[in-house]
Amino acid sequence: MQGAFGRRDVLRGGAAAGGMLAMIAPASALFAKGSPRAHDWDWLIGNWDVWHRRLKERLVDNHDWQEFTGKSALWLALDGLGTIDDNVVDIPGGSYRGLTVRAFDPAQGKWSIWWVDGRYPTVIDAPVRGGFAGDSGVFEGPDLFKGRPVTARFRWLDIHSARPHWEQALSTDGGKSWEVNWENFFTRTAPVATVLPLVADHRHDFDFLHGSWTVRHRRRKQRLVGSDQWETFAGTLVNRPVLGGQANIGDNVFARPGGEHRGIGLRTFDAASGQWLSWWLDGRSPAAFAPPVRGRFADGVGLFEGDDMQDGRPVKTRVRWSGITTDAARWEQAMSADGGASWETNWVSEFRRKA
Repeated sequence: MQGAFGRRDVLRGGAAAGGMLAMIAPASALFAKGSPRAHDWDWLIGNWDVWHRRLKERLVDNHDWQEFTGKSALWLALDGLGTIDDNVVDIPGGSYRGLTVRAFDPAQGKWSIWWVDGRYPTVIDAPVRGGFAGDSGVFEGPDLFKGRPVTARFRWLDIHSARPHWEQALSTDGGKSWEVNWENFFTRTAPVATVLPLVADHRHDFDFLHGSWTVRHRRRKQRLVGSDQWETFAGTLVNRPVLGGQANIGDNVFARPGGEHRGIGLRTFDAASGQWLSWWLDGRSPAAFAPPVRGRFADGVGLFEGDDMQDGRPVKTRVRWSGITTDAARWEQAMSADGGASWETNWVSEFRRKA
């Protein structure tokens, strides 16, 4: 399920799709209030000017560097156990946008860091994972460069200084040697992040969702078994435009009867297909994004579908946005076990904009 939230995994409370953890522990077991990890990225909150330096060619013994500027804005999410940062990268030849999402996984004791290149909005890059020690942080993970297996490494240095420093390196020998190919130096311009400028021709379909909302949720307790037992609970959403407005991302709180939990919903627009992709990261099992649902708006209604798994069997998931005004919207999720011939609605959310 994806829409405002991408709640497919939240819905289950158990079996999860696309390589997510098979069981999700209660929120209270994972995210105790006041977790020290919730402050790992406090030093990066706000708006920044960024000076970049990158190699023109990688892994060919090249020493020719390009220098250019950029902008960055970072907000906390998941009660501090996640971050969202939006970026303008002014490479020679033209600027582009990029987005970073980070989340701490208590089960692994590590942060995961994902990158979305605004030029390729149908892909979330493979994460690097790691953590901080003192004034620095190291994050590593497997990757591909021009079809070649490599190990990618991010390092944050001097993080509590006036000019934090980030570097990216690749290794072709399993980490025995590294080639640094990109460096950033950050200078803060504002202590509280504000949205970076939108591109003039950005897609407006989800403009209605930008801002802060209260949400009334109705969720079917069991799905695809003929049950008609529902639970009702409250929630909130804070949603912002990113990637120049060609994407938006929301931090969600669910006040479920079994305990509060959180999640991040990301929607990216693919101009090539004319479709939106809606992704979900469950804060209780934040090691991977669920596969997206895809779709578009027509006549004020948004419809999005994708393949999923429910209790070990393949199903289809459908998300519908309707009733959209400046101050309200309705979101519904349904599943089909017969290839779309029939659908069972299992979650309904009513949004009201905060004053």
